[in-house]
Amino acid sequence: MIREKMYEKVQACKRQGYSRSEITSELGIDPRTVAKYYAMEEKDFKAYQKEHMFRDRVFEEYEKDILKVYQMNEFAKLNMSAVYDYLEEKYGTLSGNEQTLRNYIAYLIHIDKLQLSEKIRLYTKVPELPFGKQMQLDFGQYLCKSRLKLYIFTSLLSASRYKYLIFQDHPFRTKEVISHLLNSFDYFGGVPLQIVIDQDGLMVVSENAGDIIYTNDFKYFIEEQELKMYVCRASDPETKGKIENLVKYVKCNFLSIRDFKSVDEANESGFQWLKRRANGKISQATKKIPALLINEERKHLRPLGNSIFRKDSHLGREKRIASEKAYISVGASNYQLPLNYQNKTVEIYVTKHKLFVFDLYTGKEILSYELSPLPGRMFSKREHGREMHKPAQELKALVSEMFESENWKSFTERNFKTFSRYVRDQCLEAKKYFLKKDINLDILEQALEYCLKNDTLSFSNLNDTYTYFERISQGSPNSLEQIPILDSQYQGMHKSLEVATRSLSVYKGLIGKTKERLYESL
Repeated sequence: MIREKMYEKVQACKRQGYSRSEITSELGIDPRTVAKYYAMEEKDFKAYQKEHMFRDRVFEEYEKDILKVYQMNEFAKLNMSAVYDYLEEKYGTLSGNEQTLRNYIAYLIHIDKLQLSEKIRLYTKVPELPFGKQMQLDFGQYLCKSRLKLYIFTSLLSASRYKYLIFQDHPFRTKEVISHLLNSFDYFGGVPLQIVIDQDGLMVVSENAGDIIYTNDFKYFIEEQELKMYVCRASDPETKGKIENLVKYVKCNFLSIRDFKSVDEANESGFQWLKRRANGKISQATKKIPALLINEERKHLRPLGNSIFRKDSHLGREKRIASEKAYISVGASNYQLPLNYQNKTVEIYVTKHKLFVFDLYTGKEILSYELSPLPGRMFSKREHGREMHKPAQELKALVSEMFESENWKSFTERNFKTFSRYVRDQCLEAKKYFLKKDINLDILEQALEYCLKNDTLSFSNLNDTYTYFERISQGSPNSLEQIPILDSQYQGMHKSLEVATRSLSVYKGLIGKTKERLYESL
């Protein structure tokens, strides 16, 4: 192999008066190489270099594939590792490395079989950070040759350069960004200390001299997961240069020489590419393999907690058995479920502040509670005892048909109209008072007539009236006059009370004496 830098080192030593043996010892290279480069003049080395430059032909069998890739990409300048990865994906292990492929493509350009047209773009190098310190994320778009538009979410850990990639076929929403973030934390194996983002409208509403206002969902997510955010200033791409390079890398190395017709196909191929290339090969920035460095970085990441934005996922759910009274225990406090879940198994999902309960078989959410900060508490909701599993119409029909009396039907109709917002509660009271005990129909008729006449239309009032008539039924069961109707001007059986009055002069005298004492004290 012809190494120009090695030739320059040998010639530099020669000019300093070193002998061949001294140069061999100093540079640690083969004596024959030293002898060859020692004797060459610069023009001889250039001729020798040109003669041997394209001697390696191990990629000659892939020439058609290489030219086809460049043709599909309109002979743009492609990332060499992307072309190598494409051949490796198609043929498996290759007989040469990336440098050999680079030499062969240079040969194709030299003999005019390949002509390139793209300019080279340079990027600013950013400082290295310690493990677990920072993660960067960014977005991109790419139009495939099939006209499928891919929306790109990328993230990477700054220290190890371990990368995550996902595509979708529509613009991102805030909750989708949060979901991808949670999945990337799973992929990385934990949460870093700091997240670097730009001023994207999905996450940031506005920024004014460092005062960041986040979107509602993203603000809740930050607080829930206790994330520390770093929002880049406008027109400051260097701050997150690593992720900028990754978006470019995804487009140039992965997408540029592939075509996809569906998002699922792109994501399946993308995860293979992450494992094989993006995380499986040596990073040019660290000169190390990210897939090996991630083992060290994971030691510095903190565990990911359950998130309210993932409550509909089966990940993180636990099974619990409700008690005979339909209570479940979470964090030393008890929470009541609907009564039809007595002695049944349910699934729970617990975040930092909330408890969600799901049906074991349908997976639907039953209810949620704010978690109690204190142990030993018991919590319930009024609707738990309201037969929520029965429709209100079914309960109304049941109550209406409890008795055949016209007064009963009239009372129930007026009750449902008067208490339209509390129909279910009224129906449960009707069942409680009049379904499970022997009812004297004559007394019930008296109570119904009285309540309809006086417009007292709740079932609780009806029960009180029925109880009164039942108590006096042994005396005069047919007389409504037993319940006295009091006149609005009635003042009671006692004599009118006389209220003493005083002259205003008494109060004026008291005020005067108070002023005199105040002046004396001053």
